[in-house]
Amino acid sequence: MRSGSRERRPGRRALALIGHHARVSDPWINRRRSSSADGRAAVTVLVLVTGLQGTGKSTIAARCADVLDAPVLAWDWVMASLTPFERVQETLEALDRQTYRAVGWAVMWQLSRAQLPRSMSVVLDGLARSDEVTTTRALAREHGAECLVVLTTCDDPELHRSRVEGRTRGIPGWYELIWDHVAETRRTWTPPADVDVVLDCGQSIEHNVTVLQPLVQHR
Repeated sequence: MRSGSRERRPGRRALALIGHHARVSDPWINRRRSSSADGRAAVTVLVLVTGLQGTGKSTIAARCADVLDAPVLAWDWVMASLTPFERVQETLEALDRQTYRAVGWAVMWQLSRAQLPRSMSVVLDGLARSDEVTTTRALAREHGAECLVVLTTCDDPELHRSRVEGRTRGIPGWYELIWDHVAETRRTWTPPADVDVVLDCGQSIEHNVTVLQPLVQHR
């Protein structure tokens, strides 16, 4: 998502990619510095990693989880767990698209509610819209946790296509991606503006992890 993108202007918390270098929002930096400076214990963090399929979302989510020693709750894995149940699938297939998406998010948020009161950080991995970002931030506030929203992007369509066509997700009971499906989502999806950091997959994973690690590590 380029600075000044045709899709929407970033909100107050959004980050810009300038010259393909990620920048972190000032509010997030200030909160973390304050927490570190006064010697308080590390805060619990609810991380949401969103972005189109094939932009490194799940890889970034896994790296965040490693740093936080936290579980990853992924939308695709939640919905795949329901595929063995024929009657459940019939019900899900009868839903409109928005309600269908909401089922997976509801499960992820409920599982987060089981962890956050125990001071356990959680990482959410899914193609979140603005509404899901808003609800995730509210959930973090409800439990006194910090919320970090990460958006993964790929500005180069050809690179994006090669990443999609060259990967196998291997989620039991779930479909593998095809480029036509991702390209359609790319045309119709509006990235959420209320994010804390934007990472472009044109950068190496090592570069992007270097940007993220100070934000999510225990203090």
